[in-house]
Amino acid sequence: MALPFDQMHLESGQVLQRLKPLFDENFERFGELGAAVSVWQNGKPIIDFHGGFCDAGRQKPWTANTIVLVWSATKGIGSASVLHALQQRKIELNRTVAEFWPEFGQAHKDKITLGQLLSHQAGLCALDQRVDVLDYEGVIRALEAQAPLWPPGSGHGYHARTFGFLLDELVRRIARKTLSDYWQENFAGPLELDFWIGLPETENSRVATIYAAKSGKPPEPAEFYRDLVTPGTLARKTFISPYGLNVISKMNDPQVRAVPNVSFGGIGSASALAKFYSMLANGGEINGQIFFSPETIERMRTAFSDGVDRVFQIPTAFSAGFMKDSQDPARRLFGPSAISFGHPGAGGSHAFADPENNIAFAYVMNQMEQSVLPNEKSVRLVDAIYDLL
Repeated sequence: MALPFDQMHLESGQVLQRLKPLFDENFERFGELGAAVSVWQNGKPIIDFHGGFCDAGRQKPWTANTIVLVWSATKGIGSASVLHALQQRKIELNRTVAEFWPEFGQAHKDKITLGQLLSHQAGLCALDQRVDVLDYEGVIRALEAQAPLWPPGSGHGYHARTFGFLLDELVRRIARKTLSDYWQENFAGPLELDFWIGLPETENSRVATIYAAKSGKPPEPAEFYRDLVTPGTLARKTFISPYGLNVISKMNDPQVRAVPNVSFGGIGSASALAKFYSMLANGGEINGQIFFSPETIERMRTAFSDGVDRVFQIPTAFSAGFMKDSQDPARRLFGPSAISFGHPGAGGSHAFADPENNIAFAYVMNQMEQSVLPNEKSVRLVDAIYDLL
């Protein structure tokens, strides 16, 4: 049940007073280099602040104009684009992928539904063929030939690298344009969002350099991170196929930034992410512009898969393209509401919508942590916001 408005309304002064010390502490105690956080409610910005530096030499301060790689937080943007393309054509999620992408139906994939694919149930998290992540057509052909790694619909497992290619090809088949172009035309342009999937060369000077995690205590869950570095395991295969771009520093190459990689290539600001998720938290509408129907928002907020993730080996949940808190989470990542949804990115980026309280949150940074899922730096900010409700 939604809270009464007078109970759920966040005051910007209160939020600033509560979050700013925690944000500053991320730099002073937890080794943050550069970061930004943005919180919106009811379609309006509540707080938007940044700090630190774009570079390890601490020569270039992080400003309101800084943008940064957000890794898999791009998947939420990509999923919203797919859902919008489906909505505009009145396509239901129980339709099969092969209806729109016939070549996908090879290797016993003809019955996989759009809903199963979007909720990481298709069993296509890794490829048997060795194909370069920068070879889009090669990856698509490999996905078409790939047999599911488990019976589709029988469980779910995070599709770390293949997911963006599946989303992109769906938009190309359904809307006849790349997902990157679809995003710019339908969302980034109309909403004036400083977020790119495939960065124009003219924007490179504003991008913060991304840095690999420093060595330290291995994060939890231990089994997943152990498997991540063990050849032959599902976790290892998932995170290295399609292969390439496994060295973090390579992601700072302007030529790589220009590649529209929907799985982990999005570059933008915390305020852009939060504004987009604010529209989703506000029922698909912002500033009088309606982008999504109530039915499509329902697809985003409702779990299609929930339980032990075959890749992460802990309980996770997914709606139609978005991550949710499982019914049995080790720790809540998206606040206390059961209908919140969003998508984190490796190393610490984090964004989500809470339609129950009309709240949107985004955190971005450039010094990665070892964890693939959100860490203390952002989660404690989320917890602090809800302490004020």
